Amino acid sequence: MAVTGAAGGIGQAIVERLTSEGAEVYGLDRQGLDTLPNGVRGIEMDLSSPQSVAGVVAGLYSTDPRPVDLVNSAGIVEDDVAAENMPIEQFDAVLGVNVRGVFITCQAFGRELLARGGGAIVNIASTSGNAVVNFPQKQSAYNTSKAAVTALTKSLAVEWSPRGVRLNALSPGYVDTPLNYLKANMHETWKRDIVVDRFATPEEVAASVAFLLSDDASYFVGAELLMDGGYSLR
Repeated sequence: MAVTGAAGGIGQAIVERLTSEGAEVYGLDRQGLDTLPNGVRGIEMDLSSPQSVAGVVAGLYSTDPRPVDLVNSAGIVEDDVAAENMPIEQFDAVLGVNVRGVFITCQAFGRELLARGGGAIVNIASTSGNAVVNFPQKQSAYNTSKAAVTALTKSLAVEWSPRGVRLNALSPGYVDTPLNYLKANMHETWKRDIVVDRFATPEEVAASVAFLLSDDASYFVGAELLMDGGYSLR
């Protein structure tokens, strides 16, 4: 299994969970690969570069012909910028990683899975891309990108699932990661609308990813699994 954004936060929890279940895991990231747990093979990859992704995929399959399932966990967010003031370069940067990068990796790994009879892909979206719009922070690019991830997942599921490649999206709400603590001043505001009055742990997200990759989720096709502690119910 291959996990993008594996060197920190949710991605690191995912590789730890999959490794604990006995999976052979490749941790893909641009940096920080020395933080990966024992047993995970870290590989430097720039998901914004089709050449970098293609090189990594070719390298994986040059040594092992077995199908490699994929988890797209890498993502970035803009720094609380009002839409009317956002430089178009910043908007492009967020969509370049969160949407274009997800497509590039899905395409590269998906081709190999299709050629080998099937597999599973899980894309990390967000509750802010569908059920709600995050508030009070301003992040129109991030919200747009995560809505696009869900739409892309559904589109690819329709194309590829009949040929054995099953795709689903996981949409977490607020998760207890270092990235969240850059906005610690907003935590009480966010928690007021979380029914269970806490953030998700990365380990809870990882458990949901492991489920979607497993045979137990074989009838989940193009689904968006929402896990937000009831945030979207308020």
